[in-house]
Amino acid sequence: MLRTTLAGLRLHKSRYVTTVLAILLGVMFVSGTLVFADTLKASYEKSVMGSATSVDAIAVPEAEEGVDEDGFRLEPVPFDDAVLDDIRALPQVAGADGLIRGQAVLLDAEGRAFGFTPPAAVAFGETSRFSASEGELPSSDDEIALATSTADQTGFEVGDTVTVLDPDQEQREFTVTGLVNFGVDAGYSFGGAVVLSPDTIQEMTGASGYSEVNVRAADGTSPEEAATAVATVTGTDVQTGAEYGEEMAESAGAQTEMMRIALLLFGVIAMFVAGIVIYNTFAILIAQRQRELALLRCVGAKRGQVFRSVLAESFVVGLVASALGVLAGVGVGAAGARFGGQLVDSDVTASLVVTPTAVIVGLLVGTLMTVFSALVPAARATRVAPLAALRTSATASGLEKGTGWVRVVFGVLAFAVSAALVMLSRSMNADPNSLFVVTGAALIAFVGVVVLGPLLVRGIVRVVGVPLRRVGVPSMLAVDNSTRSPRRAATAMIALTVGATLITGYSVISASFETTLTEQLDEQFPVDYQISAQYPPEVQGATEPEEGTEETSPEEGAEGAEDAAEGVTDEEPPADEASGDPLVPNEVQEKLAASPMLDRVMSERSTYLDDDSFAGSIALPVTAFYGAEVGSDIKGEVVEGDLADLDSGSVVLSQNYAEGLGVGDTFTVPAPSGDLDLEIAAVVEDDAAFWGATITPDDFSAAFPEIEESRYLHLRAADGADPAEVREAVYAAVDDYPMVQVMSVAEMKNQFSEMMDIAFYTIAAMLGLAIVIAVFGISNTMALSVLERTRESALLRALGLAKAQLRRMLSVEAVLLCLIGAGIGIALGVLFGWAAGAAVLPGLVFSIPSAQIAVFIAIAVLAGLLAAVLPARRAAGTSITGALASE
Repeated sequence: MLRTTLAGLRLHKSRYVTTVLAILLGVMFVSGTLVFADTLKASYEKSVMGSATSVDAIAVPEAEEGVDEDGFRLEPVPFDDAVLDDIRALPQVAGADGLIRGQAVLLDAEGRAFGFTPPAAVAFGETSRFSASEGELPSSDDEIALATSTADQTGFEVGDTVTVLDPDQEQREFTVTGLVNFGVDAGYSFGGAVVLSPDTIQEMTGASGYSEVNVRAADGTSPEEAATAVATVTGTDVQTGAEYGEEMAESAGAQTEMMRIALLLFGVIAMFVAGIVIYNTFAILIAQRQRELALLRCVGAKRGQVFRSVLAESFVVGLVASALGVLAGVGVGAAGARFGGQLVDSDVTASLVVTPTAVIVGLLVGTLMTVFSALVPAARATRVAPLAALRTSATASGLEKGTGWVRVVFGVLAFAVSAALVMLSRSMNADPNSLFVVTGAALIAFVGVVVLGPLLVRGIVRVVGVPLRRVGVPSMLAVDNSTRSPRRAATAMIALTVGATLITGYSVISASFETTLTEQLDEQFPVDYQISAQYPPEVQGATEPEEGTEETSPEEGAEGAEDAAEGVTDEEPPADEASGDPLVPNEVQEKLAASPMLDRVMSERSTYLDDDSFAGSIALPVTAFYGAEVGSDIKGEVVEGDLADLDSGSVVLSQNYAEGLGVGDTFTVPAPSGDLDLEIAAVVEDDAAFWGATITPDDFSAAFPEIEESRYLHLRAADGADPAEVREAVYAAVDDYPMVQVMSVAEMKNQFSEMMDIAFYTIAAMLGLAIVIAVFGISNTMALSVLERTRESALLRALGLAKAQLRRMLSVEAVLLCLIGAGIGIALGVLFGWAAGAAVLPGLVFSIPSAQIAVFIAIAVLAGLLAAVLPARRAAGTSITGALASE
């Protein structure tokens, strides 16, 4: 029996072409995902651990337990020169150097301070875990190196001249001599970094002491022994370079693990679609081979032998296709690692990693999925009666059965349960965990589509078929053929439905998120620009004049004020003494208010009041909006009351600080000049616009007269003003203050839109593989259907149907099948996209991306045409007399 099975496989290889392709693509995606993720993870470890293992031990100062007077955790005290000298004197140490770290303000190409906070500024000696990945490290006081991430964001390259502000806000120019890859070290990857020479770091940052000491072990000394010896000097835990690197790589690996899980989910989707195609293929093949299997029964084959024969076929086909899929997956994984590392901001530096897991999982998934998909057709093959071999027809009539009431009840019940779960997710608070409820609802809905698929196909074709029947004979025949085998059509259709649902669902989420953000920005800050100041760098030392130095005289101070007013010096923005937040100088606001390009200049002043009685917090934020109407210019989600009721003697509270108080109650603001007893006008949700207590400008100025500058300025352009002229006016007002930053709300929206578009197209490309597999499945169904209807097609040709008409009939049939699958998928995608978006984002503004959906429909039509090309060509090329005589 085994020889017979293998002989049949060799004789009818063309039967399994599309099945092999479906399995190959699914396995390719799974194995490729594993190879891609493993290679990316190895690159992370190499970039992080490679720098850490370049030294043998790393010592980092530890902070003492407790908090400072402001309630913040104590910062570690850097190592001093004496500690470094003692480490160098150890017999286990061949060399050691310290890393000095501070902060320095780097100006971008437009002369504005780079980053919300200044980037780290570091200097280190020869023994260091960092080295130049391009160019050279700085060696003189006019040279600088940039972190690769900082260079990417600013556009600076080796050889460029950059400007850095010293602690006195004086501009210093440096030549970029190299780039340093700091890897995923959180201390440098977030805000960026610059590297200065050891002789320049003190002058530019005021930093002293060493935030890290890198050690090279002496000959014959292990890294563990060197670390232990260093620990006796520092009194802290000292790690070997490998231990330090492994710890960093583990924390950074979470990003690759998240991508690995996401990609594997897409792989599962691809294999699910491939499984449907495989099942459909074997079901049709078995139905078409009724005579062959019945003949085997006639010559003595038992049911069990027939069952094992079909499973053996599926095993061989699955194993061969899976092996090819694994090979293709290695290539896809290599290409993904080469070009896809940018998705997680990583340069792939490690060699291609192909683990046994990637190979074994690919082989098992593909083979087992194929065998599992063939179980039902194999069981059906055992029920073929031996007398079927005597029939003159080899049609697949046995494949179709009636749609009984049990199927209808079960399908309707599945849709009812899915709808109930969607309603349940909407009744829950916005929480990512509710996504599991939505996912469950979607899976159950898919079950309903599978169960009621034949009814759906029959019903939709009857409706759509009315106009198609009037187009011509080929279209009329295509409509009749689509309803002849609705179960087969539904099985092929479900693969496309899954892909269309996922792509449409994500496009709805993306469009809704973008619309929601835009409306929230327009509602809360209906402005064009926002002005703020960068947080000043942490300057160590020189906080007080050294002994023997002269303080600035009143006359010199007056001259400095005149220079600042004339705009001849760069000045550090003032800061709020209570919070330390940087403030925008009044001169900037005055220039902006005088510009005819701007309609409104709204300023936001705020401070923090220390009081442990507020919500367990250490401070109460108090804010006032000058030149703006709360409720019309500045909006928020109101829980109780009305924002328009804010007036002198009243307050708007965020929920976090209301603590059971409501509209009309009295709330006390403990201002330094005296407590303010204010009536609550409204309680709002906690958001960026309203946080803590919001009072009127008159009350704020009376309570905090010392605060005369604003934390933010919100600018609205004049009606009809040229955007380029508005931008020029805004930047001209801040020219003398490089640390004052300008944010364009329109640019922020565009950046968010671009980010969502990139994510969408990336995911759509992944899900596109499921569409490709679905096209193969539909093409497979069409091809097998053409083989089954060979005599029927020949008879139609004999009655006068032209070859072109026959090809058109099959094309319309395939397009109709694709449109039904895509249509059901789009409907489900819109529903579950809305449910998933609302589950994680409160106040979601539902948006349907009509243009993208139109593209999906066009793709479905194209997919149908492609799926029908080869089957139609084969049907049209079949000899009429030969086909009629063969039966």
